[in-house]
Amino acid sequence: MSDFSHILNWKLLFGSHKFPGPDGGTCINEAAVVACGFPYQRVSSVKAMPACFSRPICRLAMQLNDNATDAQRQRLMPFVTRLACADTPEVEHERERYIDACLASDNLFSPALCLFDFQDGLSALEGALAIGRQADPLGTEEAAGRLDAARASAKLAKKRSGSFPVKVKGWLGLQQTPEDVG
Repeated sequence: MSDFSHILNWKLLFGSHKFPGPDGGTCINEAAVVACGFPYQRVSSVKAMPACFSRPICRLAMQLNDNATDAQRQRLMPFVTRLACADTPEVEHERERYIDACLASDNLFSPALCLFDFQDGLSALEGALAIGRQADPLGTEEAAGRLDAARASAKLAKKRSGSFPVKVKGWLGLQQTPEDVG
């Protein structure tokens, strides 16, 4: 598990992203969506996550992702394949209470930013993941293949987007075409 981020060569970044960049370039929840076999989607709120993902766990993962330094953020990679573990409402509530208790907050996800030590947050994430249903095991190679496919799609989309506007402008006569010399 310690080689997970090296194997995937995926970079976790702050915030949510329209589409992954050539080096990954997504938050932990966006990477988890792709790694679990869903099409890439922007995740600006845990409400956007597929139903099989635990909301309290994804909230904590998002908060860890967005409050971490770049180096700390990469330590979240081993958790990418473990977030799809939604359970009954009772278990989800137990997870939320556990996270709040670990981080000594009455309302961890209030609009006011709740600051806590990154390592404490990682420990809370690990503990919350131990409660209830575990995510289906996903091999590193399978996750890597899915993330690589998303990265390839991003490169292809960028390559296509560069020429399309030029063609449209040419068709509409909005751009001059170079004259032939000769």
